[in-house]
Amino acid sequence: MAAVPPGVRLLVSFDRDQWYRALTFVLTFLLYTSFHLSRKPISIVKSELHKNCSSVAELATAVSGSGGSGLQPPTLQPVHVDVDCSWKPFDKTNYKQLLGAMDYSFLCAYAIGMYLSGIIGERLPIRLYLTVGMLSSGLFTCLFGLGYVYNIHSLGFYVFVQVANGLVQTTGWPSVVTCISNWFGKGRRGLIMGLWNSHTSVGNILGSLIAGYWVSSNWGLSFIVPGLIIAAMGVVCFLFLIEHPNDLKSLYAATPPDTSPKTKNWSGVNGHSDVCLQYKDNKAQSYDTELLLPRDSVCVPVQPVVVVRRESEPSPISFMGALRIPGVVEFSLCLLFAKLVSYTFLFWLPLYITKAAHLDAKKAGDLSTLFDVGGIVGGILAGVISDKLGKRASTCAVMLLLAAPTLYGFSMISELGLGPTVGMLLVCGGLVNGPYSLITTAVSADLGTHKSLKGNARALSTVTAIIDGTGSVGAALGPLLAGLLSAGGWDQVFYMLMAADFLALLLLLRLVMKELTSNKPRPISAVELKEH
Repeated sequence: MAAVPPGVRLLVSFDRDQWYRALTFVLTFLLYTSFHLSRKPISIVKSELHKNCSSVAELATAVSGSGGSGLQPPTLQPVHVDVDCSWKPFDKTNYKQLLGAMDYSFLCAYAIGMYLSGIIGERLPIRLYLTVGMLSSGLFTCLFGLGYVYNIHSLGFYVFVQVANGLVQTTGWPSVVTCISNWFGKGRRGLIMGLWNSHTSVGNILGSLIAGYWVSSNWGLSFIVPGLIIAAMGVVCFLFLIEHPNDLKSLYAATPPDTSPKTKNWSGVNGHSDVCLQYKDNKAQSYDTELLLPRDSVCVPVQPVVVVRRESEPSPISFMGALRIPGVVEFSLCLLFAKLVSYTFLFWLPLYITKAAHLDAKKAGDLSTLFDVGGIVGGILAGVISDKLGKRASTCAVMLLLAAPTLYGFSMISELGLGPTVGMLLVCGGLVNGPYSLITTAVSADLGTHKSLKGNARALSTVTAIIDGTGSVGAALGPLLAGLLSAGGWDQVFYMLMAADFLALLLLLRLVMKELTSNKPRPISAVELKEH
């Protein structure tokens, strides 16, 4: 008989629960990757909506002049800069404000909707709630791209699509965080969620590459293709997502194994039949039962007992109840400023690279993905370090302290050439996205299962929504302020980002001092919260 291949032995070494955990991890990773994939195109297409029209006009003038010097008269038509160069209504001098308004409309709707999304998500099946949100998001993302196909130049149309898309995208984050937290306990949560949260950067990278492929030829496809992808993933969510390990009980409860001890009927008093328990060798019965039953022919009568079992679930936590959980307010406000910095990079980095490094839209979009590569590494490092030390706030504080001067360095070095820009993009991505990743995942899951909740797991979605919703207020303000400040120079934008990092650090100081003075400075272990 041939030996079993080592790969097969590895596969069968995992039990059923481990396979379902792996499925949930991979599936929720891909689901939220598609969310960020569909958000990224707007930052890539910005440089196409408003091109450098002066260079186009100069090129057309030069070509016209050279054509007039030959035997044939010039046949080129005059270049209509307002039509052929930029896309109306973004062809005016206030294009930065208009592009910033589009970002603001999406992110403001996202921030407002997030507070409601967590409360609604606690009361609806996560799988159906998430599926509807993904299908709707795919629809509105495609609608933005159809503006190019049908030659739509109304600012109101694009703002409406952005607002609607921002609202439906709020279904994503509370749902996937609740689902992943249901399957993974507190042990190594920072590492697991640091790896899992890389979906944010992976989605941004894929969104940049997909949008950049069509941005110069047909920017409508830069939205339509990501819209179709997130809609397809919504169907996958409906077919395969398992919200909680308990949902599988009905699947495997059809034919339970018979492990009950042997019973025998004896004649009772006045002809009644009594049910008795009797020890039997080589029979499947629990260890506790073996200890209680005598090892002879004596039969122990079983007394009838009526058991009333209550299956009622704990009620969802209220909004104010979630705010009273220790640490929720501090981390929420800290995330407001941390996410302000992260989303300013998300929406404006490609355009900044286009202007600072004088690259075209596709090359700038490809180069901007390095910021997200650094974000993947930063999120994982933040999770590992916080697991090792057991100090989430202190880990975030150190990274925020280092991020501010790094941002200033990036603003100086980015004009020196491509090499230094690549290095600083990686470092900035790690330091900016590290705290953002840790707060939105491991910290949110920790607070959503805080000991003050007394085991009420239905608070997780609401707590996650409050933290991320508050952060989304900063995400809405950041790109808007960047659009307004960039008119006076990009230096003002970087000063704003550095100030936001320092404010985020100040908001964590109380929690940092509490962690440093704690009598139990131990790492988070797996026994603190038994895995489901």
